[in-house]
Amino acid sequence: MSVIAVLVPDRLPGHQLTTPGLVFGTATTGHPGADYEVRLCAAPGLTATGAPAPLRISVPWGLDGLADADVVLIPGQDADGPRDEPAPEVLAALRAAAARGCRIGAIGTGVFTLAATGLLDARRATTGWRHTEELARRHPRIEVDPVGTVVTDGRFLTSAGIFGGLDVCLRLLAQDHGERVAGETSRELLTPLLSHGDRVQETIDRELTESAGIEPTLRWLEARLHLPLTPADMAAHAGISLSSLNRRFQAQTGATPPQYLLRRRLERARELLEDTDEGVERVAARCGFTSPASLRHHFARLTGTTPRAYRTRARGGPDRGGQW
Repeated sequence: MSVIAVLVPDRLPGHQLTTPGLVFGTATTGHPGADYEVRLCAAPGLTATGAPAPLRISVPWGLDGLADADVVLIPGQDADGPRDEPAPEVLAALRAAAARGCRIGAIGTGVFTLAATGLLDARRATTGWRHTEELARRHPRIEVDPVGTVVTDGRFLTSAGIFGGLDVCLRLLAQDHGERVAGETSRELLTPLLSHGDRVQETIDRELTESAGIEPTLRWLEARLHLPLTPADMAAHAGISLSSLNRRFQAQTGATPPQYLLRRRLERARELLEDTDEGVERVAARCGFTSPASLRHHFARLTGTTPRAYRTRARGGPDRGGQW
């Protein structure tokens, strides 16, 4: 039996309190190989769920419920309320769980609790889009994914969105018992909401995929212009084939993926030249060019001038030439 310990903070959204029980309880009922115990474990100060319909609650376990758990889930507090610093005993319990190899999932603003332990330093993580800048500011050693739904880095999972808890639980279930069990559990949870079962769900999925275009991948690229990205990386993020990626880029941007990436890097370079005093080496590195010479080459093709001359003109000064 696998033990799932849910660390329940004060003012957590009510649906996050019940989601783990729904997912793992459904999996246990429907699949003989899946066997889970879900423990609700009170963090210090627990009194009630959060808005919009707060309820006073008590749960059967304290932090001792984390001691032998296989998985610890950390829901977030009310996103619009004050974000308290985790109690020292909470941080100690999470560090101890990680030290013995426990998987830890943080849902929404729950990532701030996990981040406070230092366990996410030098790792990728995400949270709700309204809080990604705050997460990056408060924890600069974390590589914040601004568009991730579920981000897995080693034994740590973080998620964004209202249904982030569902996403994390299903990801954990897939790790334990495969995609088939996770998919069947997801359908068991969602099908009662639909009048035509899987056929309607397939239609919805197709329509969402077609309407979404490549906007999420474009936002993902914006945050990674400094990295050595390839079309294969973009296709993997979008979850489509290379041929589909090329068609969608051509339709939405008028360029191939490499052309679009180069264009955005040059546009970022122009912005940095206009708004900062950084040297060409730093500008090239921040924009993903392999060398200052590469930046100068592509910049000259785009603008007909050097980075130095462009910066001078953009700031209204005399152009003194040079090859900076």
